[in-house]
Amino acid sequence: MRREHIRLFMRENLLTFLTIGGVILGIVFGMGLREVPAEGEKWSPRDVSYINFIGDTFLRMLKALILPLIITSLIAAVGSLDLSLSGKIGGRAVLYYVITTVMAVILGIVLVLLVKPGRGAEESNGDIGAKGEMRNVTTADTLLDLVRNMFPPNLVQACLQQYQTVLTPPKTNPDEPDLTLWTVGGKFSEGMNIIGLVVASIVFGIALSALKEDAQMVLKFFQQLSHTVMKITGWVIWLSPVGVLFLVTAKLLEMEDLGEVFGKLGLYFAVVAGGILFHGFVVLPLLFFLFTHKNPVQFVANMGQAIATAFGTSSSSATLPVTMQCLEEKNHIDPRVSRFVLPIGATINMDGTALYEAVAAIFIAQLRGLSLSFGNILAISITATAASIGAAGIPQAGLVTLVMVLDTVGLPAEDVSLIIAVDWLLDRFRTVVNVLGDSFGAAIVAHYSQNELTAIPVTEVTEKYQKNSLAYSAETVLFEERL
Repeated sequence: MRREHIRLFMRENLLTFLTIGGVILGIVFGMGLREVPAEGEKWSPRDVSYINFIGDTFLRMLKALILPLIITSLIAAVGSLDLSLSGKIGGRAVLYYVITTVMAVILGIVLVLLVKPGRGAEESNGDIGAKGEMRNVTTADTLLDLVRNMFPPNLVQACLQQYQTVLTPPKTNPDEPDLTLWTVGGKFSEGMNIIGLVVASIVFGIALSALKEDAQMVLKFFQQLSHTVMKITGWVIWLSPVGVLFLVTAKLLEMEDLGEVFGKLGLYFAVVAGGILFHGFVVLPLLFFLFTHKNPVQFVANMGQAIATAFGTSSSSATLPVTMQCLEEKNHIDPRVSRFVLPIGATINMDGTALYEAVAAIFIAQLRGLSLSFGNILAISITATAASIGAAGIPQAGLVTLVMVLDTVGLPAEDVSLIIAVDWLLDRFRTVVNVLGDSFGAAIVAHYSQNELTAIPVTEVTEKYQKNSLAYSAETVLFEERL
């Protein structure tokens, strides 16, 4: 019997083990292949691009699923809910997001002020690779852009572009440091406007819910379309072990000098990574246990596939299909909740990013010998929280919003170059915690929405969940009995 349980466990978690194995092999191959070129030489960008080809193809497949997945899942989930329940679920989710983000920022600030990784460090010179992409904007501009993007003038354009405020210096004084004196303009930049599509999908779902029987055919269409997209998602997910392997390998080969990088920024890296992992694997599980009285260890273990994919892709949006599958099939969260809460969380809930931006800003200030007042630290905490909401769920998007946080303490955007060397790895850690935060949030919201959900008639969306829920309930009872 025990052997049968082990075989069943291995079969159910095979993909998770394969993906984690892909991450480990990627690190091994990346470190090993760095020694292949002759001494003094390194891998050329063209050779690295060849190695990255398979990983990039896998990432493209995941990104291609983001748009249909978000739209169909949100419309189907919200459309099948009672209007009053939609408001309750949304309110609970937003409250959870705000609380955990603020907790992450406070944790990061406490750690960086206690450890002081920037004290006594030497200033390093260098030019940020993405410097041309940085924008001079104020905090108010960024927050207003967030609201503007919630209401795109063209939904088709929102699938491809998002709005950004652009400030132009006065012609008479191009070096004017006061950004409030610059001319305000705007442009549409490349990149999916996810938050606008989320808002539009929620509104469409609410309209279907309000129409009730008159819109059942349309709702049925989106439910079936959502099932179809999830089926395709399942096929793509089975490619993740190979895709993640090549992504990690190529990223390690791109690094100039691993020893020098981690030697200079080791303490900063330890503070950020330690804070992020502590928040993700200690604080969030404790909140989950306190609110639900369920086993957080088992919950995290069931999210292993999503965690490994988040680390490999460094994108919470690209990981969204995997997160949904893990929550619904392994942790048995009601799809009506997961498909409503997760897309919103992947857009606005960035605990790892918020912690990182607060720590990075104070670390850079320490490097510059800048003494921060309580007001400066408070401003950083508020701005880091707002910036994390505006950060896109794509690789290293936090670097762009970090500029806004640096502006809060009067530091130039170029100071991002001081931490860019280790940001690629920290980005993977914060993506893991972002995904975990969304997952715990969906589970907590589902727990507090059980009474309302059981009152709603069973639909095709929930049939699979209700069939699997008995096993999850049994695991929970056993855990509570042990306590």
